Amino acid sequence: MCGIVCLWNAGDEALASTMIRKIAHRGPDATEVVRAPHGVIMAHCRLSIIGPDDGRQPILQQDDMLVVNGEIYNHRDLRAILGGERFRTASDSETVLHLKRTDAPRWVARLDGMFAFILAEPGRFIAARDPLGIKPLYIARIGEGLALASELKAFDGMGVTDVRAIGPGCLFDSAAGERRWFRMPQGAAEPEPGLDIDGTARELRRVLDEAVAKWMVADVEVGSFLSGGLDSSIIAAIAARQLSRPLKTFSVGTAGSPDLLAARAVAAHIGADHHEYAFTPADVARVLPHVIYHLESADVDLVRSAVPTHFAAKLAAQHVKAVLTGEGADELFAGYTYHHAYVDHPRALADELTRSLGTMHNINLQRVDRVTMAESLEARTPFLDRDLIAFSQSIPATLKMRRAEGRESTGPTTEKWILRKACADLLPHDLVWRKKAQFDEGSGTVDALGEALRIVSGADQPLDRAAEGALYRRLLEQAYQEPAFILANAGTWDSDARVRAA
Repeated sequence: MCGIVCLWNAGDEALASTMIRKIAHRGPDATEVVRAPHGVIMAHCRLSIIGPDDGRQPILQQDDMLVVNGEIYNHRDLRAILGGERFRTASDSETVLHLKRTDAPRWVARLDGMFAFILAEPGRFIAARDPLGIKPLYIARIGEGLALASELKAFDGMGVTDVRAIGPGCLFDSAAGERRWFRMPQGAAEPEPGLDIDGTARELRRVLDEAVAKWMVADVEVGSFLSGGLDSSIIAAIAARQLSRPLKTFSVGTAGSPDLLAARAVAAHIGADHHEYAFTPADVARVLPHVIYHLESADVDLVRSAVPTHFAAKLAAQHVKAVLTGEGADELFAGYTYHHAYVDHPRALADELTRSLGTMHNINLQRVDRVTMAESLEARTPFLDRDLIAFSQSIPATLKMRRAEGRESTGPTTEKWILRKACADLLPHDLVWRKKAQFDEGSGTVDALGEALRIVSGADQPLDRAAEGALYRRLLEQAYQEPAFILANAGTWDSDARVRAA
């Protein structure tokens, strides 16, 4: 995992150095700034995960220069297809360069992973992001040229204009503009006649097992966040079965919180090497400015969920360089509270899940990326594997949010029903069919945050939601020289979607 910067017809090496230093937390292992013979300047800060010995960037070969942030999980297959003799390193990133040289019309679609990259040749550059925008990439005008960077903070104080994100699943060509190379498969609503539900659950499990195995590929040890909830517990349980050593797991919350207790039980069940941290309101008050600065958002819901993510990332980074997370399961399998309102409207639910998958890049995926990378930790999201997304979107919405009875239910309506059924053998029954709690609630963050906000604001009474949001905005504005473009690009939850039911 890395941070990348590019200056196109703008600035100099000194400016690129300033920009990359602002996001140096993304890659503490090595930093390089290079000007290509044709004039483009690129900078790269590296967190070495694959090819640690010879994977330094920018990669400059002939007249092409490349920087990549992320992981290409099918790089070994592509290397074999393209011809291993072409490659000068063991890095997965070099695959992008040689794949582009094939001149195949849709070469970028052959990359399987989470990535953002910039590839420059004389007179032209292209930049692209993975299908869901797991890895960030922003572009801005600076004078007569363009600047690109992994995080918005790299542009702060530069006087840039027209700052925006390159879209998820999009490719920007300086000569031809932006095009979308990936489109989210539309979710299914009703089952086809004769659908084998048990068979569907078994196949889902196979696809999920393969996704976890793929997203664990690394030349360093990979651990797993473990909140005690269903999603992270499933990922950790599958990962633990695929290792010959105990999986390192990480859990946080206030002392005695439900998540800490549940995570402890899961860790014991799967034989994990478990680590936990209990934070206090004073801890939350202390880290809040740091969290908001790195989150690049003042959205109340994002900040609330970013706080426990920060403590989990801080803990995990003491032991590993990369972790698996359960992000994406709620969007794929109808896991949010507001989804229950759609139980009798499967077409509307399928459409809503498809919509929310397409907006993850500047909401929950922004939180996971920024907060983990602030601690130089790579977060991996197996639920957002392309093959798993394609299969999950083919599963009818009626099997995701389901009216169920007996032991295979969490109440009158059961969220993520097919996922629970597919993974029922992995974990104790009480956990598999435990009703979902939000990360910020189950971890005790809401209560701790309420007290922390009184500490930070000096208020005598608890802050209401509006005052809480105003405080977050003020902390963000204090952290940046030019906060307006940060706020303009920040993701926010779609409150209408939470109550919408067709």
